[in-house]
Parts: sequence; C-alpha cells; structure tokens
Amino acid sequence: MIDRIAARRRARRGSNVPSRTSSGIIMAVEGPPPADPSFEPQSEDERVDPPRALPGRLWEQLRADPVRAPEHLALAAWKTHGPAAALWAEEMRGRYAYPPAELALIARRRHATLSRWAGAAGGIGGVWTMLPDIAALAWLQSRMVFFIAAAYGYDPCDPMRPAEFLVLREFYPDPVSARAALDGLGATVAEQYVGTKLAGDEALLSRLTKLAMRKGAAKLAGKAIPGFAIAFNAVTNERETRALAKDTMRFYGG
Repeated sequence: MIDRIAARRRARRGSNVPSRTSSGIIMAVEGPPPADPSFEPQSEDERVDPPRALPGRLWEQLRADPVRAPEHLALAAWKTHGPAAALWAEEMRGRYAYPPAELALIARRRHATLSRWAGAAGGIGGVWTMLPDIAALAWLQSRMVFFIAAAYGYDPCDPMRPAEFLVLREFYPDPVSARAALDGLGATVAEQYVGTKLAGDEALLSRLTKLAMRKGAAKLAGKAIPGFAIAFNAVTNERETRALAKDTMRFYGG
C-alpha cells in the first residue's frame, strides 16, 4: 500500500501535494506550523536528543481525548519536530554533502538507538509504565518520520507531513483524506474507529499501541512483566522503529 501511495504522490505533485523546486526541496503549501510555545523545544540539546516525556499539553490532550490520540500526536509532532528536522537537515548538509539516502540512514540509526534505550528504561515498571512507554515510543517515531522526510528534501514543516505520518501508520488510506480529517473536513480517526466500550487510559493504550507498533496487541504481554519488560521493550521498540524507518524511507525515497 505504501508503494502505491508513494507512486501516486509523485504522480500528483503540483496538485494536492507540495511540489519539488529546482533545488529539490518540497515547498510548504500553507507555510510553517503556527507558533505554539507549549510545543517548542526548551534547549538545543532537545533538538538532538529530545526527552522521552511528551510535552505536558500533548499528554493532557491524549488523556482527555484518547480516541483522537493519533491526530493530536501527529499535529503536535508537526509543530515540534518539523522545525527541529529542518534545522537538523540544514546543519548536516552544511557540514558535508550527504546524499539523501545516507542522511536518512543517519536519522534511522539515531532514532532506533534512542528507542532502544527508552524502551529499556520504560520496562522497569512493567504494566505500570506501559502507557508512558508506548506514548514515548510513538512520539519518538513521529520525530524520526519528520527527520527522514527532511533528509529526502521534503519540507518537514509542510502541512502534509502529519497526514503522511498517519498514512504510514495505516490510519488513513492516503494523505489527502488524512489531511482533510486533520483539518476537520473529512472523517476523523474517531469516526473511522469502530465503536468500543473502552474508556480512559485503556482506550488511549489501544490507540497508541496501533500508532506505535505493528500487531501491537500481541506484544503488550511482554511489556507488562516487570524486569522481563526491560529487555523485551528495548528489542521490540528498536525493531518497530526500524520497520517504520524502512517504510518511511520507501515512502519518501521511492
């Protein structure tokens, strides 16, 4: 599915999706994300190695509206990771003429390493730290998607990037419908989500698991066992992040 979407994106450039300039950079269709101090990185260190914890306001949004958690996270990632990814790509290219694929590999390796260590730390408490661990994994993976997009010359601040992230995680069939949902013009994740009796943190865990992990329900058992979850989380988080990186590199790199 990702290959078909990537092909359609390349074929439709200049219409619903951003077009590539002569310099190879994808231009934003609506400009950079709106300023929102609550999502701004607090220091230069956060741009390189962001903290595992989600921004406080985002965590509140996820807890208050768990069914729409993927949309909230995607938009927050756009506001936070988009500018950071643009700065990173500019600085890296200023040091050396990295080919796009090599720059994408750097982003993949760095985020896979971060996800491994974050998973080990999150596994200490077993079931008690399961939700924060999966939320942190989804947040870190979203960052990687924006960095890989920037590596391939796509503007990470473009409004289509959060929509493409949701497509990569198979919440929507194509970026156009995902963007329409984010804009409130089309069916949202909540409307597409089959009715459920889950509520509160249980519903949030369900949505974030789908956002961060393939066949996530089958992998939650290992995350629930204190001690064992340290190694299990480290391996699983890194494996899931590398799999998403592979899909993302195929999506943007062709």
